[in-house]
Amino acid sequence: MSDEQRIESFEEFWPYYLSEHRNPTSRRLHFVGTSGFLASCAASAALHPVRFPLAMAGFAAIGRDALKKGETDGPSFKHIAGMLACGVAGSPLTFPAGVVFAYGCAWIGHFKVEHNRPATFKYPLWSLASDFKMWSLMLRGKLWSGDPLEELGLEDPDVEPPPAPHVMA
Repeated sequence: MSDEQRIESFEEFWPYYLSEHRNPTSRRLHFVGTSGFLASCAASAALHPVRFPLAMAGFAAIGRDALKKGETDGPSFKHIAGMLACGVAGSPLTFPAGVVFAYGCAWIGHFKVEHNRPATFKYPLWSLASDFKMWSLMLRGKLWSGDPLEELGLEDPDVEPPPAPHVMA
């Protein structure tokens, strides 16, 4: 995929996301990071039982609106900023700690294991949604080893499909 070309849909982004997470160690680091983030959300809810759930309702509403609009015109950093602001307003210590932990684990996976640039820099919302999708699949026992595209029966977005066979009439 060229740098100028933007992905047009989440369905198109998902195989690209998995292609950036081919190394099982990287996926495992993502799983640990996302699990830590979710634990920070649970701690935030326990510490702030009224304020944090209300903040997460705002977080979810902004995220849902942003995902409807997509990221075809560019990264939705304003939506991400709004989502983060909701979380921090709901729990100013544990929520940001979970975000830092999650991104720290993920970025170690990218920079030290995969040796690539995280997709979150170009597609922050779709990356977040894909991370939760990958975490969910891993929670169900998938994607722990091997090539994730092969395991899920998806095409590699970096490989051109073979030309159609020429049929002589």
